[in-house]
Amino acid sequence: MVIALLGLIFFTQYDFTIARLKYGGGGDWYCDPSSLPNLLKAINERTHIRAAPKEVVVELADPDLFKYPYLYMTGHGEVRFTDEEIKILRRYLANGGFLHADDCYGMDSSFRREMRKVFPESPLVELPFDHPIYHSFYNFPEGLPKIHEHDGKPAQGFGIFYNNRLVVFYSYETDLGCGWEDPDVHNDPPEKREQALRMGINIVVYALTH
Repeated sequence: MVIALLGLIFFTQYDFTIARLKYGGGGDWYCDPSSLPNLLKAINERTHIRAAPKEVVVELADPDLFKYPYLYMTGHGEVRFTDEEIKILRRYLANGGFLHADDCYGMDSSFRREMRKVFPESPLVELPFDHPIYHSFYNFPEGLPKIHEHDGKPAQGFGIFYNNRLVVFYSYETDLGCGWEDPDVHNDPPEKREQALRMGINIVVYALTH
């Protein structure tokens, strides 16, 4: 069963929602609570995708995981998958699923370690600025926008490919999720928040059309 097709049939009122991944290891998978509702609202208002008003929360062992073509994870701390979860995530991604991982600052090393277990043969690679994910709806000629400074490093977008399909997109040193939050949470300048929302829309549109 191809997961990409399920996104068009499992809702009666909506075409799409985002599944937020609840993972083990102690990281705050639940952070930025207003981020995904705000992104979904922007998707609904700016595209032809009928997006649900809020995300659903899933674990990798949840039988409903395969109903959702788009999986999102974020956090500040440790990420750890069980051996069974590693197998499930690989199967999910190999059968049409897509994962966007957004490093909210602090999950980089553990996320990279766990993804090496999921796809030992397919390392994370930096995507070039001309990759379609940066141009699927809005144009980002210089790649990922820098939303929060953190260590002052440049924002980078990494991907894992399976059978020539991008199955994992990892946004690093940008913190898109914080940019999607309600304006009074981080007091980001309006232009930064707009960049974050536009890039979030790009990722969703790309995932649903490739």
